[in-house]
Amino acid sequence: MVTSPAPSAPAASVPAAQARAATGPAASATAPSVPEPAASVMQRHRFTVDDFARMGEACIFHEDDRVELIDGEICDMTPIGPLHAWLVNRLNRRIVTLLSDRAYVSVQNPIRLGLHTEPQPDLVIARGSEDDYADHHPAADDVLLVIEVADSSLRYDRLAKMPLYARFGIPEAWLVDATGQTVTVRTGPERDGYGRERTWGRGDTLVATAIAELRLAVAEIFGR
Repeated sequence: MVTSPAPSAPAASVPAAQARAATGPAASATAPSVPEPAASVMQRHRFTVDDFARMGEACIFHEDDRVELIDGEICDMTPIGPLHAWLVNRLNRRIVTLLSDRAYVSVQNPIRLGLHTEPQPDLVIARGSEDDYADHHPAADDVLLVIEVADSSLRYDRLAKMPLYARFGIPEAWLVDATGQTVTVRTGPERDGYGRERTWGRGDTLVATAIAELRLAVAEIFGR
């Protein structure tokens, strides 16, 4: 009786370099085990706000670099184009005129959100006056309203920045769509985003929930 040979086991998947080495005459009959990729067992280091500040003091970043710290990672910010700059300046001038000394208005400066996050919203309205922030940036509890102006960054601001502000309990956030000429107002912060949102266009007037004096016509924001 003739016995058929047992079927061979399927070859293990190995990197190309190991596969080439295993084809020589001295190759072992058993393929070497493949180590688990390092990326799957290593944890990324998350920078703290203090780490980020020390990097700035050490001139690690170029003076023209636009970076912010988001959940421990250093992120490049979108370059500021003419329309973006024009809208931010226009909003700043009108908000400062309306509020006078009733609140602190900060333009494209950091706010501190916990241990690992320090974004730079286009505009921040915080409690108190500028003298209150001589030695620290506004924290989440200080902030009444954040405003982001978006043209090319609209998707990022909507999907990343807005939920971030909600997670830290900032009571209200406005997203100004420079191209669509609308403003989406978000309120009711929750862990995974804002509970309420409404988009306003020309002909509408915005009223900030935490700052009764801040009433602004959408047409006044976009002007021409």
